Amino acid sequence: MNKNNLKGFKEFLVEDEGMGTVEIILIIVVLIGLVIIFKNQLRSLVESVFEKITSDSNTVMS
Repeated sequence: MNKNNLKGFKEFLVEDEGMGTVEIILIIVVLIGLVIIFKNQLRSLVESVFEKITSDSNTVMS
């Protein structure tokens, strides 16, 4: 490799533009899709966690 190729490769590695709007929108769409797909499982998990918290807090209070 000559020096021009190495310089271009180093600039590519150092480049830090960050995520663009399209990538963020795609991530949000995927997350919403996962929530829709696993809605029932998430609801039952949250309900069981809150039931456990409620029963444990009643034990501490008495």
